[in-house]
Amino acid sequence: MKTIPGFTLRPLGKEFIITSESVQRINFNKMISLNESAAFLWEAVDGKEFCAADLADLLVGRYEIDLETALRDSEAIIEKWKEAGIISD
Repeated sequence: MKTIPGFTLRPLGKEFIITSESVQRINFNKMISLNESAAFLWEAVDGKEFCAADLADLLVGRYEIDLETALRDSEAIIEKWKEAGIISD
């Protein structure tokens, strides 16, 4: 998978949002909000090829979390990012 070019991570208070650099891409019905962990993952893989195992390794390296939980969380965030249209296979 890879992030789709043209999206930027921006802080919004204690959360983060992903915004489009192009007005044509903005869909205000689908605001993409990320917590600190998801923002960390986005920054780490933005513009690079990645898979769920890559995200899981990042989570294990940063947080006190076991690999099985990290992989499950990584797969869930990938599905949300796919639904939001900000990553491609």
